[in-house]
Amino acid sequence: MADSSKEELLQLIKRFSAYITVKISHLFPTSFHNLDSRSVVAIAGLAVAVVFTWKLLRLPGGPHQRPKKRQPPTTSSSLVSTQSNSALIPSGVCSSSEDLRAQNVVDEFFQPVNPTLGHIVRQKLSEGRKVTCRLLGVILKESTPEELQKQATVRSSVLEVLLEITKFCDLYLMERVLDDESEQKALAALENAGVFTSGGLVKDKVLFCSTENGRSSFVRQLEPDWHIDTNPEIVSQLARFIKYQLRISPIRPERTAANVFSSPSLEHFFGRD
Repeated sequence: MADSSKEELLQLIKRFSAYITVKISHLFPTSFHNLDSRSVVAIAGLAVAVVFTWKLLRLPGGPHQRPKKRQPPTTSSSLVSTQSNSALIPSGVCSSSEDLRAQNVVDEFFQPVNPTLGHIVRQKLSEGRKVTCRLLGVILKESTPEELQKQATVRSSVLEVLLEITKFCDLYLMERVLDDESEQKALAALENAGVFTSGGLVKDKVLFCSTENGRSSFVRQLEPDWHIDTNPEIVSQLARFIKYQLRISPIRPERTAANVFSSPSLEHFFGRD
């Protein structure tokens, strides 16, 4: 158990050093490439020390007060694999989670004092480039196909986040419908809300199917970095295949896998409710 913890810490430090090296190279692109390997290691080591010193100073009582042992906090933007759920996801996802542990610490240190929504979206989505999302209960106020037969209403509070996602990601919206009229209602609601005017989303990327399994099939074929859904069964089925998922639920559900997050709404996940 001790050897495993040491190995995990060593891997985290290596990933942290590699990622912070990239960050520094972005900040000083010209001079950085002229440095030799020892200088790069020295700079990375110094940055590591600065970051962890900064973390220590942020603790209550300052550096003189030794903090009590506690588990690292789990935020909606950090993916820490635990021993209890490591068997539920493939090794590739675990590796990505380890990368994110180092990346998120660096991002928190380098992020602007007042980050823009665009910065938050990129950070929360871990720079994911393709996103799939269901309509009912996430984008639309209606939550069932039966309600969609009567009307379709876009939630105004989600529009800002939705349009920001389309700037950085290839976004696909999808839903199960009972008839063609429901499709037309959903498309008309999206168009009236201005979703198609930003240029990031077109009607061809709004997909409809007749079953829940059909939506799951859409997601697997598209192979997104993120899938957003309200159906716990769909989320559970896709956990092994999709890198990250966000389940929208008014009640915080039990965490089923390290790559599955939850939020009461899409805008809440990005701090815009």
